Amino acid sequence: MDFNMKKLASDAGIFFTRAVQFTEEKFGQAEKTELDAHFENLLARADSTKNWTERILRQTEVLLQPNPSARVEEFLYEKLDRKVPSRVTNGELLAQYMAEAASELGPDTPYGKTLIKVSEAEKRLGAAERDFIHTASLSFLTPLRNFLEGDWKTISKERRLLQNRRLDLDACKARLKKAKAAEAKATVSAPAVPDFQETRPRNYILSASASALWNDEVDKAEQELRVAQTEFDRQAEVTRLLLEGISSTHVNHLRCLHEFVKSQTTYYAQCYRHMLDLQKQLGSSQGTIFPGTFVGTTEPASPPLSSTSPTTTAATMPVVPTGTGLAPSEEAALCLEEVAPPASGTRKARVLYDYEAADSSELALLADELITVYSLPGMDPDWLIGERGNKKGKVPVTYLELLS
Repeated sequence: MDFNMKKLASDAGIFFTRAVQFTEEKFGQAEKTELDAHFENLLARADSTKNWTERILRQTEVLLQPNPSARVEEFLYEKLDRKVPSRVTNGELLAQYMAEAASELGPDTPYGKTLIKVSEAEKRLGAAERDFIHTASLSFLTPLRNFLEGDWKTISKERRLLQNRRLDLDACKARLKKAKAAEAKATVSAPAVPDFQETRPRNYILSASASALWNDEVDKAEQELRVAQTEFDRQAEVTRLLLEGISSTHVNHLRCLHEFVKSQTTYYAQCYRHMLDLQKQLGSSQGTIFPGTFVGTTEPASPPLSSTSPTTTAATMPVVPTGTGLAPSEEAALCLEEVAPPASGTRKARVLYDYEAADSSELALLADELITVYSLPGMDPDWLIGERGNKKGKVPVTYLELLS
């Protein structure tokens, strides 16, 4: 292999000079060219952008894929430029287990039918999660990763080059300072006119030669300093332009953040819709599977036989089969003031949001107030009967937090 020895020796000399200058600066033995305050602010802003982008990127990856082993596997596939294999989500895997359990335990049994319904909902949730992960990766993670692997690497490269140019400039300044000091010393020590009787001619010649030599050294150092200053100024301008581009990076990341929030909103809206449909399906079949239970309560429809009393039995609401439940028109025509609450099945609930009643059959709600709620046989599972003092009316379940 053909080596350019001159270039190798020159590079080694430059590296040694920079190392000496850097070491002397650390020990306070050499002066350092300071950057202006605006440039330092740009550097600090760029460093903060890089650090927080890395943290946000890592935590978003954890949010989208909580399994660290899966993240490492995906990272290796990306580094090897290979396609990441498709992986089922946890919701899809749960749906598969529920469907298999229903098939083995009996799809015609109440438990099997419910397993099938829940498995279908979990499958839809898993599909929604897959779409959310894909959308968030493209619209949010990819731009952040491109900044760290593209723009930031370019900025880091130019900053290192600027650091080297600064070390060369300061080394030239130190060399010029030493040359001028040596020149002044040689000029002072040399006699103005030779005295051949008292001074040897040889000493005069040596002093004159040393003075001329240091003059040449000063001229050379000044020339090197001008070149180093020009290269430093040019590199500082290039680096400054790249650092000012961080503002454009912030604008791009802001747009990506909006896309991420939009995809996350869509995902959670789909999840809520799927679970609401599932809740309606389970609520409509609850009266058939467990006749006599009230929607929204965990207490039994009637007290145990050992504690049953004539008073309690008389106060308990009669159980109406689901097939003969109240129709919407009949429920609307029902006078709620004449309906007595059941002895069992009532619960306390805290109101989450303000709710304005649509008609006289509904109860207006205020956030954070406590009311008593219960259900009637055949009612829509999305509604409960609410009581506040002497007032009574229908209230939506989604506006309540059941306490006890």
